[in-house]
Amino acid sequence: MSETRCLLCLNDQITFKLIKRTKEKYWDCYYCGLIFLDEAFHLRPSLERAHYLTHNNDITDSRYQSFVSPIVDYVLNNVPPPSTGLDFGAGPGPVISSILVGRGYEMNLYDPYFWDDVWSLTKEYDFIVSCEVVEHFYSPADEFHKLRFLLKPDGHLAIMTDLYNDSIDFDEWYYHRDPTHVSFYRMRTFEWIKKHYRFKDLLRSDGRVVVLRS
Repeated sequence: MSETRCLLCLNDQITFKLIKRTKEKYWDCYYCGLIFLDEAFHLRPSLERAHYLTHNNDITDSRYQSFVSPIVDYVLNNVPPPSTGLDFGAGPGPVISSILVGRGYEMNLYDPYFWDDVWSLTKEYDFIVSCEVVEHFYSPADEFHKLRFLLKPDGHLAIMTDLYNDSIDFDEWYYHRDPTHVSFYRMRTFEWIKKHYRFKDLLRSDGRVVVLRS
């Protein structure tokens, strides 16, 4: 057992992974399957924000629109307008919200660096979209608790991220090479989240999209 506890399930049955190339240390939870970067390797907030600003998040960029299309398509196909949604972790260029507003949805934005509007976290929503965000969670337990209680009954939480599975060589996996990516999920991690936070449904949509229903 480790003195460090899992950041999601708080279990102490975790082991560490050392990335040989960079010497970064990650923890792997036996119980819920979360893998997370040791706190000693976290970026300072100023450096984290600066890194986000290097991303090409222009809402008029057709390639960016195509990139987010799986999560947009899920909403268009499963949630009727004018439902109210939250773009959680919207980033500097909230392209998902821009597209959905154009299709008749009402959208609020939240991002701790770019849209730090605490008021948006006091409402309940028909759906929440979180695209390339959960891998940035420093405290997944707190964040999923927050997201669960922002949803109305029968609400949709649509998450886009890359899932890890044990056939992947973690040392060589591209997804942890982004220095702001600190939490990584297996499908069984989302199964644990579903059960623990009392979501009623869990499904995969279009490969990289995971949906939890309240």
